[in-house]
Amino acid sequence: MKIPFLSSLLILLASLGAQAQVPEEKIGWEENALTWENFQAAPDPNSPFSANTSSGISYSWSLKTSVLGKEYQFEVESFFNPQRSWVKDSNSVHLLAHEQLHFDITELHARKLRKAMVEFDFKKSREVKSSLQEIYKNVEKERALMQQKFDRETGHSMNKEAQVKWQILVNEELKKLEEFSS
Repeated sequence: MKIPFLSSLLILLASLGAQAQVPEEKIGWEENALTWENFQAAPDPNSPFSANTSSGISYSWSLKTSVLGKEYQFEVESFFNPQRSWVKDSNSVHLLAHEQLHFDITELHARKLRKAMVEFDFKKSREVKSSLQEIYKNVEKERALMQQKFDRETGHSMNKEAQVKWQILVNEELKKLEEFSS
């Protein structure tokens, strides 16, 4: 009796472990690339909002020593997470533009992070890891605040005039940091 139970338990644990290792799909930023098909999560029935964009910034870095000295490398990505993004009514072009603008704000801050990492002088820092984590934390805080301000000022897409102003602002800022695009 113990053998079938243990076998079942092992199969259950193995299947849970296999599921935990499946990485979530992420879409890299491209200008006006989102479609409603990208919003794959089930809508939150308790949310008063019509859609939700899950986007973020990831980064990695390395510091290698060679005969040429120390070499600092990094990678910064802005991404959209389809499995965590949802929409209730996918007929609104205006709402899709609003959600795309959330993703654009994420890309804007990825460019700010790339710029900060290019300007970072690792030779002057005794604690490279903590210094880079602080830079990331500050950019991420600024991104979250801008996302909140965008939603507040546009009434979560209801104020079309405000959204047009935000579109212009974000596009101008993206152009200023074009050399740091992905």
